[in-house]
Amino acid sequence: MTREEALAIVREFVKNEGLVRHMLCVEAVMRFYAEKFGEDVETWGLLGLLHDFDWEIHPTLEGHPSEGAPILRERGLSEELVQDILSHADHMNIPRDTLRRKALSACDEITGLVTAVALVRPSRSLYDLEASSVKKKWKDKAFAAGTNREEMETAAKEFGIDIWEHTANVILAMRKIAPELGLVGNLQP
Repeated sequence: MTREEALAIVREFVKNEGLVRHMLCVEAVMRFYAEKFGEDVETWGLLGLLHDFDWEIHPTLEGHPSEGAPILRERGLSEELVQDILSHADHMNIPRDTLRRKALSACDEITGLVTAVALVRPSRSLYDLEASSVKKKWKDKAFAAGTNREEMETAAKEFGIDIWEHTANVILAMRKIAPELGLVGNLQP
């Protein structure tokens, strides 16, 4: 499957632009790590782009991502990649026994927190955001209360990276697509 085909699937099933931006974020971070580890950038990117494509049509733990898997199979995504996507949901109990499964888990939740921190900055930009700013907001449990910090820490640890090094990497990766995310703010790259 090509990126264009994957993006067409996302656009077909996802109408919420915030959710589309989330998947673009995860795609960007997955691509960053694939490059860093000498892995297949396109494959890793597809996982990030497609991982939540079915959330709007199956917005419950019972449905997501298990009920989206048949759609991906029908559209030609390999079973290996379908299983990788299924692994990002804890309730599926699919072992995260590969580097890319661990990466997908580590990259998913944290992109939302990074986005939230960028949006409350005076610049409303990723270009001047640093991990230390995310760390300050991390301590405020009322900020982005819907994000699961424990899950983020666990996923980073399982991925084998310090949470703050990971956060810095997430920011760097997301900066590459800041215009697509609406996170340029009042700064220039």
